[in-house]
Amino acid sequence: MSRQIELAGKSGARYRYTPLEEERFLPPAGANFVIAQMAKEGPQIVFAGETDNLANQTWRAALEKARQTYADAKILTRLNVTRAVREAERVDLIEQYEPPMNRERRATST
Repeated sequence: MSRQIELAGKSGARYRYTPLEEERFLPPAGANFVIAQMAKEGPQIVFAGETDNLANQTWRAALEKARQTYADAKILTRLNVTRAVREAERVDLIEQYEPPMNRERRATST
């Protein structure tokens, strides 16, 4: 089993994420995901997102975009069935880490 990585949100809540093995079977479950560069001092979050179905791989487009700038970017996931819980967690992580790709997305959507 992969090593879990704990991320703390702005609220102080802690979330355990697992590195995703991209070629393995993925469950058709709701999940949060972060795209990060792994460093000695811990993961540097570049994007935080959520999906209704991890198996659909809707996260792959964000990962490919991230790898254009961050070649060694990895995806970390956390299963979360309830959309409201996923969204609250995603916002909490964005407020804490201010991922550059989330800032870009906000700037282009306003």
